[in-house]
Amino acid sequence: MSVDMNSQGSDSNEEDYDPNCEEEEEDEDPGDIEDYYDGVANDVEQQGADAFDPEEYQFTCLTYKESESTLNEHMASLAATLKVSHAVAKLVLVSFHWQISEILERHKSNAAQLLVEARVQPTSSKHAMVHSSHHCAVCMQFVRKENLLSLACQHQFCRSCWEQHCTVLVKDGVGVGVSCMAQDCLLRTPEDFVFPLLPSEELKDKYRRYLFRDYVESHYQLQLCPGADCPMVIQVQEPKARRVQCNRCNEVFCFKCRQMYHAPTDCATIRKWLTKCADDSETANYISAHTKDCPKCNICIEKNGGCNHMVSNFCWMCLGDWKTHGSEYYECSRYKENPDIVNQSQQAQAREALKKYLFYFERWENHNKSLQLEAQTYQRIQEKIQERVMNNLGTWIDWQYLQNAAKLLAKCRYTLQYTYPYAYYMESGPRKKLFEYQQAQLEAEIENLSWKVERADSYDRGDLENQMHIAEQRRRTLLKDFHDT
Repeated sequence: MSVDMNSQGSDSNEEDYDPNCEEEEEDEDPGDIEDYYDGVANDVEQQGADAFDPEEYQFTCLTYKESESTLNEHMASLAATLKVSHAVAKLVLVSFHWQISEILERHKSNAAQLLVEARVQPTSSKHAMVHSSHHCAVCMQFVRKENLLSLACQHQFCRSCWEQHCTVLVKDGVGVGVSCMAQDCLLRTPEDFVFPLLPSEELKDKYRRYLFRDYVESHYQLQLCPGADCPMVIQVQEPKARRVQCNRCNEVFCFKCRQMYHAPTDCATIRKWLTKCADDSETANYISAHTKDCPKCNICIEKNGGCNHMVSNFCWMCLGDWKTHGSEYYECSRYKENPDIVNQSQQAQAREALKKYLFYFERWENHNKSLQLEAQTYQRIQEKIQERVMNNLGTWIDWQYLQNAAKLLAKCRYTLQYTYPYAYYMESGPRKKLFEYQQAQLEAEIENLSWKVERADSYDRGDLENQMHIAEQRRRTLLKDFHDT
């Protein structure tokens, strides 16, 4: 992955954006594999077209000050062009997701309508219906004219009611969404209108944070890092569902939806899948057991490694003879639809739907479990390398290919895990057949790699690195053909 990271740390924290805040070092979970996208490229890359990486994505990690500076530059430029205040310019930018070219186009064709759509100016008809009064429309008290405040809509309310309105909303976490109190009036309050109404510096600081959050979340090129208490902002040129990683807290996520990275499955599909898994978790629990009966001797066995190739030469998933899987096509990874199910009873269709879901869920869960078990293998490899180095049997560089093989295995299996939600929701047809074929090829090579990584001492470096290359090329081929671009 090619990454442009200009920022090396955070100038602030989420609570007060203290520029003197020092970065705290976080302890790594010894059970996790370090970022498996780093450090393995040299072992699998080839010259020419095969070196194309469909996940390559340029992004920059910005501190609070850097992202605030970027936002302010856009705001100041637009305010000068539209001849409005800075606060109003921010609301216009939020309404149009900071797409400045679109805003300028709309301003050129109809400047007044632009402000109406941005909810900073009322329509002319609504504006004409407002009548002057010295009564607050909320508390109905008679108020001196200088104590009545209103937005561009001219809905007048006393300062006390405005203060209470803004205070309650900010305490509830509202930023840009503070709006006029009049019924059916959607006008937003500019920040320079709200700040003087907040009674304490603490509340003003909260309001600043909520505004910043809303400005970033509305910007089509920016995303807040979802890491716990992390103030970093990720900036891209072209927003896509791609893998990004914060350089402060190391959180990895999908730029588009801020959830766990999920290629090749798209954001909407993975949301549906995770919701379904949560809703049907009790139904699926019984197939999540870690033990099965050996199909040859009927002894209860437990899977203690990531590889699905059991020592007794059968497949953990389908319990079939390992040799029958073939070198190119895994029958056990493809769900065989019942073509006559539409003509059967509703009960039969419901059973078929459950059967299909459990088929994909079991494989989804199995690869997740394999990732955890292979993390243990990774730790054993690290310990073995350390032992060899201490015994003068080579340097870390000499044995690093073993560590890289375990990282690449995790990288490939992670992608394979997310192919199952993709396949579950995919419509039957030629494209699904192609996907299942590539999925099966990837799965076969991952299992070969897993077998060799777990028995690394039995294979020479060239054999292992060749298997790494094949597995990564299968992964890239699938993503190139099916990952949403």
